[in-house]
Parts: sequence; structure tokens; C-alpha cells
Amino acid sequence: MPTGDTIAATGRPARGTSAIRGALALAAALTLGALAAPTAAAAPARRAPEPEPACTAGTGPYQRELEAGLGRPVDGVQSTADCVAVRSFQRTHRVTPADGYAGLVTHRTMVAVNARENPNADGSCPVREHRVTCVDLERQILWVQRGERIVFAPVPIRTGRDDQETRPGWHEVYWRSEDHESTLYDNAPMPYAQFFDGGQALHGRPGDLYAHGGSAGCVNLSVPDAERLWNLLAEGDAVYVWGTKPGTDD
Repeated sequence: MPTGDTIAATGRPARGTSAIRGALALAAALTLGALAAPTAAAAPARRAPEPEPACTAGTGPYQRELEAGLGRPVDGVQSTADCVAVRSFQRTHRVTPADGYAGLVTHRTMVAVNARENPNADGSCPVREHRVTCVDLERQILWVQRGERIVFAPVPIRTGRDDQETRPGWHEVYWRSEDHESTLYDNAPMPYAQFFDGGQALHGRPGDLYAHGGSAGCVNLSVPDAERLWNLLAEGDAVYVWGTKPGTDD
């Protein structure tokens, strides 16, 4: 067996000693590597969900209508449960603000939603083989049908105010102007305008759809709805208007 003298004489360690040192070096390297390796980050603690804010809106002008439509007790007085139900409906149908208040926008939206299954149940809009844009002044909704098939589901609209009512009867889209501005009303924007009778048109209304109580005879839609209608219709398409807008004389 080699001794320390043998190492000194040859200038190199004996084979057994070298193997031992190699093993020790490897173990040291593995240890240092383990120490240097980053430790797995601890999973962040899960936050508790934010509590639902209290629903505090008061009684709205369409309280009874919203209560009836949502299956709530119909008493015309806002309760916390009524408020929560209205707010849930608003969120589902993207009514803003979603605050639980039974206002006009929410009411008109509910009328359109409730009509989706069969908007022409009473047959008021004539059924034809070609497309017909149906404008229901009483319910303040619009849809498009081809035969008995609904090709554009009911949406809320705003039609003419008293003394400037939207003209009833059969009409035809005769001119379309995508980025139209009014020549009568201070260059008011009328995006996706589709004219059907004189100066009356189907068009989008930026901002509050129901401001000022009514239009000057046009059929106003939200801008997104007006754009979808623009992409569906063409010149020559039929428009049928009937009924009486609430709050107008005739």
C-alpha cells in the first residue's frame, strides 16, 4: 500500500487517494449547487373575494314594470332584493350604470329582451318573403324579419317626439350614408344613416339614446345596433312602421 513517502517521491498521489479526493470534490460541488439553486416560490395566499357592494338605489319610475318582468312582488316600491335583481339584469344585458335603478334605459332594454322569442306574436308587422324592418312605436323596439324568421333580434329604439312623430306605414330604404351629419340640426352626428322617408332615417345616436324625450322623426338606435343593422340592410329594403309612441297624441 503506498505511503506518504511514495506520494512525495513520485509527485502525484496514489490511485486510491485520488479517487477519494474526487469523490469528496463531487460531493462538495453537489452541495454547493443545491445551496445555490433557487427555492420554489411559495404560492401566494388566495385573497378573499371583495364583498358585493350594497345595492342602495331608490324606487325608479319603471319600478312596477321591472318588478313584473323579473318575477318580483309587484308593489312599486324598491326593496333591497328588487335592487339586486335589477342590477343583475343590468349587468347581464350591459346596461350602464348597473346600479339597480329601475329607469327608462333598463325598462326599454327589458321590453326588447322579453320580445326576442317572438316579437311578431300579434302579427302587427306584415310577413313577406323579402326582408322587412319592423318599427313598433308602441313598444319602442325594432327588429328585422324575412318571412317568419327573425334575422335581427329586437333592440330598443327612440322614435319621434310629439308633433314630430315617425311616420307610420310602408317605406323603403332609398339612401344610405355611413358617416352622415345632419344638415338640419347643427351637423349632429347620424352614424350609419339609412333614409326611408323624407328626412327620416334609421341611424345611431351617440351618447344617451333617450335624451330629450324623442327624436325629430328619425328612428334612433345605439351606435353598435345601428352598425349591425347597416351591415344587414341595403337600398330597396322595406321598412314598416306602426302604432303610437307613448306620450304622443297620434
